[in-house]
Amino acid sequence: MTPYRQVRAVFDDATITVYQAYPPRIADPALAAGTFVAPFKVDRMTWVKPSFLWMMYRCGWAEKPDQERVLAVRLSRAGFEEALSRACLSEFDAALHASHDAWRAALRASPVRVQWDPERDLHLQPLGWRSLQVGLSGAAVPRYVGEWIVGLDDVTPSARAMHAHVRAGDLAAATVLLPPERPYPLPPALVTRLGATPPDA
Repeated sequence: MTPYRQVRAVFDDATITVYQAYPPRIADPALAAGTFVAPFKVDRMTWVKPSFLWMMYRCGWAEKPDQERVLAVRLSRAGFEEALSRACLSEFDAALHASHDAWRAALRASPVRVQWDPERDLHLQPLGWRSLQVGLSGAAVPRYVGEWIVGLDDVTPSARAMHAHVRAGDLAAATVLLPPERPYPLPPALVTRLGATPPDA
């Protein structure tokens, strides 16, 4: 059984892959530079998603306006975990926060927000477990584009091929194209901070 709150991602010993969707005017310069550059704005919050299917839900299989290009962003695991170490949940959780006031103070002080949203299936319908979304703002965004990003890949063709299989009712062919996401080994301190399901639960 899949744990209720678990980070699942493509990763190796050094990097983890997250996804973002942008219009070509942002995606093309980023791909050329190997990281986000103008007209990407470092003074705005930017959300990254380790779940490919949640990204597909958010961008409508790369068909929503200004989300026509899906980028796989490879981050250093050290940078990803540093971001999470400074994160605050975007919603109050009585198990993690002493009071609403304490939560609001932590949210104001943190440059990183996290939220747990329903994971999605190939039809983009919600599943019974959650997927992590990470919002970077303030000082975290320059760190993201200047230090944490290792490389970018355009996975729009794969997304569109997968969507074509789903529309044709061939879920087996679509499944073959899914990125090989697996449980990410969060350090115990981050499990606690994010309210993730403990590995032994």
